[in-house]
Amino acid sequence: MHQVWAVSGWDDGCPFWDDDGQGYFVATNFSDNYHIHLFKLSEDGKELLHDTDTIIHQYKGSEANKIYKIDGTYYFFHSEVRREEGVDVRVVMMLRSAHIYGPYEEKELIHTHGQEVDREPNQGGLLQTVDGDWYFISHQGIGGWEGRTLHLLPVTWVEGWPIIGHDTDGDGIGEMVWGGNKPINGHSVTVLASHDDFEREVLEPYWEWNHQPRADKWSLTERPGHMRLYACKPIEKDNFFTVCNVLSQRAYRTAHNTVTAKIEIGGMADGQEAGLCHYSKTYCTIGVQQQKGRRVLKFNHSGTIAWGPELTGNKLWLRSVWDLDGINRFEYSVDGDQFISFGDAYQLGWGHYRGDPVGLYSYNCESEQGYVDVDQFGYEVSGVEKR
Repeated sequence: MHQVWAVSGWDDGCPFWDDDGQGYFVATNFSDNYHIHLFKLSEDGKELLHDTDTIIHQYKGSEANKIYKIDGTYYFFHSEVRREEGVDVRVVMMLRSAHIYGPYEEKELIHTHGQEVDREPNQGGLLQTVDGDWYFISHQGIGGWEGRTLHLLPVTWVEGWPIIGHDTDGDGIGEMVWGGNKPINGHSVTVLASHDDFEREVLEPYWEWNHQPRADKWSLTERPGHMRLYACKPIEKDNFFTVCNVLSQRAYRTAHNTVTAKIEIGGMADGQEAGLCHYSKTYCTIGVQQQKGRRVLKFNHSGTIAWGPELTGNKLWLRSVWDLDGINRFEYSVDGDQFISFGDAYQLGWGHYRGDPVGLYSYNCESEQGYVDVDQFGYEVSGVEKR
C-alpha cells in the first residue's frame, strides 16, 4: 500500500491505465461542490501529477467514479443526485467520449423511481464474464436496517451505451430487475439461511467480527464442535460498542427471520456477561450476567435494562425473531423446547451501511475471566421477499 496524497475532502477515487500504459486517477472533491477531477499518474503509479489536474464533471452529489475503455471509447461511470418524479434520488450516469479529457456526452443508465419502489441502485461498476455477457454489480442505497444489499443486474449494449436492467418502455433507460439466471454455472446456489455447529477449525465466510478480534479470546479447537468465546474488558466500561470479539452475521430483510443460539454458560466468571445481540447506531442484547456466583437473565436496550430469572442450569437457548418491519423480539429457553418472550421490542437500524447485524458477545467489565461455549447458531428465513 502506498499513499499518493494526504488530503481531506475527497472520496471515491479510482485508477485507470490506458492502452499506452499511462495511468490516470479520478476522484470527487466533495468539499468543493462535488467537482470530479482527473489526474495523470507518474510512471510508477505512486504519485499524482498535480499539474495535469482537470475537472471533467460536476453535478450535485457526483461520486462513485470509474473509467473504462471499451472498443476504443472512454466511458466515465458515476452516480449523482437528480430530481425524478418529484423527489431527489441518486441515479446512475455514464459519460462517453473518444478522448479521455472529453468532450463527453451523457446518459442515464437506469431509472430510479424512489427508495420504496426500486431501492435506489447506485454505485458499483460494470463487469464482463468470460462468455462475453455484461453485468452491473451494485448495492441498494435505501438506507434501511438491512444495510446496503448487494445485487447483480444484467447489462445490454444499445448504440454504444450500456443499459442496466430491462428497458421496458423503450426510452433507452433501464428499469430494475428483481430476478434472473446465475451468470456463471457450476457453483452451488447461495442461500440466506445458515446453521453452524462449529465443527470446522475455521469460521464460515458468513461470519464477521465487529472489530479486529483478539486471537487469544476465541477458539474453535479448545472444545471441538463449539465456539469458545472468552470474556475480555471493553475499551470503555459499559460501552457495548467497544466490546471486542462480537461475532455476527448480516440481518436479512425477509418475511420472517429466526436466529437461535445454544450456549453453555458453566465457564462464566463473576462480572461476565454473554449472549445474543443486535447492534447498529443503537444496540439490544439478551444474555446472562454472573455476579457472586449467581447467573441472571438480562435484557439491555442501549442502557435500558430489564432483569429476568436466575438461571440454575448450564445450558441456555437465546432467540431473536423479526419480520419485514425489522422489529425484533427476543426469547429464551432453558430446555430448547419452550421459548419465553423477554424484553421490549427493538427496531433494527441503519448501522453505517452494514445494517443491524445479529451476533454473539462475551465480555467482563471487572476482569479478563470467564468464557461461554456456543454449541449451535442457526439462522432460518422464510418467505424471501420478491421485489
